Amino acid sequence: MTALRPDQSPDLAFVEVSAEDPRSIQLMTEVQAVYVGLYGSADDSPMAAHEFDPPTGTFLVALDANGQTVGCIGVRRHEESVGEIKRMYVRSAHRRRGYARALLLAAEDRTRELGYTTLVLETGAPHPEAIALYEGHGYRPIPGFGYYESAPRSRFFRREL
Repeated sequence: MTALRPDQSPDLAFVEVSAEDPRSIQLMTEVQAVYVGLYGSADDSPMAAHEFDPPTGTFLVALDANGQTVGCIGVRRHEESVGEIKRMYVRSAHRRRGYARALLLAAEDRTRELGYTTLVLETGAPHPEAIALYEGHGYRPIPGFGYYESAPRSRFFRREL
């Protein structure tokens, strides 16, 4: 388990798991359904489960006080000292409780432990809540990169840790 910082939600625990863990697979299946609803298709950017394995990546699952899975976040290597956030998701029944922010903070903490000094991410214009979360936490817009580099609805962000 990853320890909570004082500014994170006191009723969440974070477990580092494989991206092939059944909880990870279930949460990623759910987030893909969200993408289909927002974009008309799933995210088909290339990813392999091993990219989220330490020491170059991490996949965290958030558990509530009852041990129920709340959400997830993955980080994989983007460049030498830069990690990329992928598959950040909080189940709809658990939203508006600060869990997304807690997941983001936990991922940043773990990313620092892995030796990264910067995080980047891609999200979409149809996710205004996600954009507000990232911008409110110090992520700044950057030029496009990766699979969705030229996608008109994609938005890209970076934060120095």
